[in-house]
Amino acid sequence: MRIGITYDLKADAPPDPALPDDAQEEFDSPATVEAVAAVLRGLGHEVIKLGDGRELLERLLADPPEFVFNFAEGHGVSRSREARVPAVLEMLGIPYSGSDPLTLTTTLDKDCARRLVASAGGVVPVGTSIAPNDDMDEVNRRPEAVFPAIVKPAWEGSSKGIRGKCLVERPEDLADAVASLRRDHRQPVLLEEFIDGEELTVGFVGNDPPTAIGILRVLPMVPTERFIYSLEVKRDYLRQVRYESPPALPAKTLQAVEKAARLAWKALGCRDVSRIDFRLRKDVPYFLEVNPLPGL
Repeated sequence: MRIGITYDLKADAPPDPALPDDAQEEFDSPATVEAVAAVLRGLGHEVIKLGDGRELLERLLADPPEFVFNFAEGHGVSRSREARVPAVLEMLGIPYSGSDPLTLTTTLDKDCARRLVASAGGVVPVGTSIAPNDDMDEVNRRPEAVFPAIVKPAWEGSSKGIRGKCLVERPEDLADAVASLRRDHRQPVLLEEFIDGEELTVGFVGNDPPTAIGILRVLPMVPTERFIYSLEVKRDYLRQVRYESPPALPAKTLQAVEKAARLAWKALGCRDVSRIDFRLRKDVPYFLEVNPLPGL
């Protein structure tokens, strides 16, 4: 089979020095793209590297593949950027891997995702979305503004914008934290109560039903009062955290986490592959987000 792979590459240098240093955090290296291509070739397929953007469109129109393995994240700050490639593929009638445009848009919009999961019976942190022009005094008066809290960009992945300073202990500190995110990421900000508990993620592959390939727990090397799996920690993971899979937690707890993950997968319409993140507090898994284009 002729399989095209779609992706976004990290530039050798930041395309715009005004952008934050995590602007390309979701994008892949040539080594990752080639590793994926090598696996597909090893299965006997012909592989075409399609990339993304205008170059992708030109190649699809000139010589379309039979199937596309998609892990393109999309450029810019639109909440629909991850949906662009599958939307084009559907328009051209080319089958592809992964979730469809609606799911990719819904899961990138963290507030939309949490609302859908909550409506299906999932447990989510208390939270509220802060629009670009919202008055911060009014935000602090909302009943959903519970402290300590985490603030993060509403339409990002790969922990973009999630730094140590995103933990807000007091209402009077909220305005500065939100202003910083608004300046760097140009989108709404999600405010959620800080869930003091275990950081867990569940991987799924397949469909009808999907197969849980494991639960992973992220543990800080040095115990801390309020652990945040921030971008700084991820970039320094060898020194700052250890990964435990399966987690050394009671079987009943792990079953509850997998059940909550399956509920979120179904509520958001995931397909083929996804990673679903939780915080576990008093044996209750709190849904955080879904990544339907997980790192490979």
